[in-house]
Amino acid sequence: MLTMNDDLKGALQRYLVLMDEAAYFEAHEVLEEAWHPLRLKKDPLANLVKGLINAAVGFEHIRRQRNDYAQKARKVMASFDRHHLLCKEGIEHYILFAAACQKAETLKQKHAGVFDVLVP
Repeated sequence: MLTMNDDLKGALQRYLVLMDEAAYFEAHEVLEEAWHPLRLKKDPLANLVKGLINAAVGFEHIRRQRNDYAQKARKVMASFDRHHLLCKEGIEHYILFAAACQKAETLKQKHAGVFDVLVP
């Protein structure tokens, strides 16, 4: 039987693959399934997971480029910006969380015009 810990690990691994494939909506869905039990038990990782979910949603807005996509992307990315600081050594699945946060930061750089990010 899979534990919530296994579900989160698998969800993070799948999230990374989907983000690499620019399947942002699917990445959001996969991680959201792992987020619900974390949220319900008030797990400290719930906010970090929610930030990553919202990062995927932000990139999906950019991919679709519908009305006000940049504003919508910035709004949901604010959650990632608030919560990614929770990714610190010592948390469960740190390496996967760090890779996911780095993926989001790299994509923000790619879309610097939307996020007003300074590009090195």
